[in-house]
Amino acid sequence: MIKLETISKTESARYMGVKGVPTRQVTEILNRFEPVVRERVRPAYVYRKTALRLTADGLYLDGINRELSGNDIKRHLRGCTSAVVMAVTLSGEADKLIRQTAVKDMAYSLAVDCLCSSAVEQACNIAEKEIFSVIDAPYRTWRFSAGYGDFPLDIQKDLLYFLNAQRRIGLTVTENSLMIPSKSVTAIIGISENPVSHGKRGCEVCSMKGSCAFSALGRTCTEGK
Repeated sequence: MIKLETISKTESARYMGVKGVPTRQVTEILNRFEPVVRERVRPAYVYRKTALRLTADGLYLDGINRELSGNDIKRHLRGCTSAVVMAVTLSGEADKLIRQTAVKDMAYSLAVDCLCSSAVEQACNIAEKEIFSVIDAPYRTWRFSAGYGDFPLDIQKDLLYFLNAQRRIGLTVTENSLMIPSKSVTAIIGISENPVSHGKRGCEVCSMKGSCAFSALGRTCTEGK
């Protein structure tokens, strides 16, 4: 299990759509609920390293009987011979806390939701650091998740099955490829013996380009990362 020493209130405010310095009201709400979120959530992760195969039929990870379809994931893993598949979740406590605060005040619920979004990204960073402290990876790509670019979201089911994520960390997926608990992330990180191109990141490879809350504000979710 991952322990979060703190949750970035700057990132959380950004997820709330705040431009520039947060108002005193926003700061007070985030200060109030940041320790609550840290106390309630139970961050955990699972991962597996597997070989990567490029055949005439497409790109495959050993143990996943489905092509990694889409040009973006192929570009992302170009030159890699293996990969780590990982899944991170804050547990069902995050969803429960968001629902509970929504009953009292929607502004509180928004703050908790955004604190949880920051928390799961921080948990991913910690998990990746821990994973590659025990796995030899001369060079590696950044995390690439289902739904980025043309990498289909419905591969979530295959990734979670491959990781046995339901039994190990209680992470499942709906028929619409939405994960439960909702504050969860799956990702693939390519491993190579040679330097790899990290490629495009952010809006240019995101299936939500032009339609997310950050786009409406003229910003991106990767600012400051």
